[in-house]
Amino acid sequence: MFKGIEFAHPGFFWLLILIPVTIAWYIWRERKLYGYLSVSAVKGFSLPQKSLKPMFRHSGIVLRSLALAALIVALARPQSLLSWQNSTTEGIDIVIASDISGSMLAEDFEPNRMEAGKNIAIDFIKDRPNDRIGLVIFSGESFTQCPLTIDHDVLINLFKDIKNGMIDDGTAIGMGLATAVNRLKESDAKSKVVILLTDGSNNTGSIPPITAAEIAKQFNIRVYTVGLGTKGMAPYPVQTPMGIQYQRVPVDVDEVTLGKIADITGGKYFRATNNSTLKNIYEQIDKLEKAKIDVTQYHKKTEMFLPLVVIALLLLLLEFVLKNTLLKGALT
Repeated sequence: MFKGIEFAHPGFFWLLILIPVTIAWYIWRERKLYGYLSVSAVKGFSLPQKSLKPMFRHSGIVLRSLALAALIVALARPQSLLSWQNSTTEGIDIVIASDISGSMLAEDFEPNRMEAGKNIAIDFIKDRPNDRIGLVIFSGESFTQCPLTIDHDVLINLFKDIKNGMIDDGTAIGMGLATAVNRLKESDAKSKVVILLTDGSNNTGSIPPITAAEIAKQFNIRVYTVGLGTKGMAPYPVQTPMGIQYQRVPVDVDEVTLGKIADITGGKYFRATNNSTLKNIYEQIDKLEKAKIDVTQYHKKTEMFLPLVVIALLLLLLEFVLKNTLLKGALT
């Protein structure tokens, strides 16, 4: 009944005891004022004409009791309480930069590197509801698939839509990292993070990976690099006239460069060789980057006693009008 309402002076509710006391005194007085006469028959008396007045005889005490109750609640000072939380600038901003080059179709992960990376990243996103997260994809070039957002449903849908062939093939690690940094450089979050996933070495793009790492360092952006791919050779599907055939291709992860990127920015380099190790890497990053949210609670109070005072005055006015007009003589 009083959800969202609090009372500044709840002690005044003790005055509600006056209402049953007043009613009890009224009943006692009524019994003292009216006597009783016993007669054997009423034929000698003229029957009174039917009237509505006797039905409202006790309306005076009812109206007065309701008015008193309204005044007591008003004295307790009811206040509506509006509150909300603001945590939009106190968490961590994260951009996932994902390689979508042709080599990401290798099937040393289940079902392949790209799909495994998408599925595990989506689980990571779901476990961090308080962070703004964005998505950058890169291959021969890079672009932002989703800017930083707290609407993770939109982000997940856009993540599911990425596939090989959206942009020119190649591995522009420096461009992918630079695009991610560009998305984070204006952020006022306490912590800014890039998770960079790739299965190859930089072979195209106008920005070298180490240069992009130095830029990230200037903006206090930490980069966690993840090299995807098993050790040695990996099965890669190739379309032929006879259908899809598998070839064994060498895994070429530039661990030296990825390690330098992590060292320069204060991050960490990980190597993922299958689904379970990639999932474990995301779990480690999740522990390393726990949200530092300082929730600020705001309260706005609105006084609500005035309507109750008006109601009490209207009830008393109604009693006065009825007592001196339509029901004159009936109210006591």
